[in-house]
Amino acid sequence: MDKSKRPFLKSKQPFLKSKQPFLKSKQPFLKSKPFRRRLPAIQPGDRIEYRNMSLISRFISDQGKILARRVKRLTLKQQRLITLAIKQARILSSLPFLNNEGESAARPTSLRARKK
Repeated sequence: MDKSKRPFLKSKQPFLKSKQPFLKSKQPFLKSKPFRRRLPAIQPGDRIEYRNMSLISRFISDQGKILARRVKRLTLKQQRLITLAIKQARILSSLPFLNNEGESAARPTSLRARKK
């Protein structure tokens, strides 16, 4: 068989990388931010309890939802303890399950209310 019958056959030579070094001058200019260490959300002396409302309220959104770990930079153990404390506080009615204060004015009236 000659090469004209096999046009898509790969060559036997391995792929050779270019021998030119990577030039840093061709990289786009990136402005780096100075590294600033964040303070942990929960200090070592803080107790995660349902009674500690000042601590618990930092981990609840405006709607009353529990914020994610990546938002507040908590460890998995801390997130679990915060979640349990928030749920206990809700059951004991220290915290509301939902916060609908600002939502009622923005919500349109239902069809039933308009017909009456």
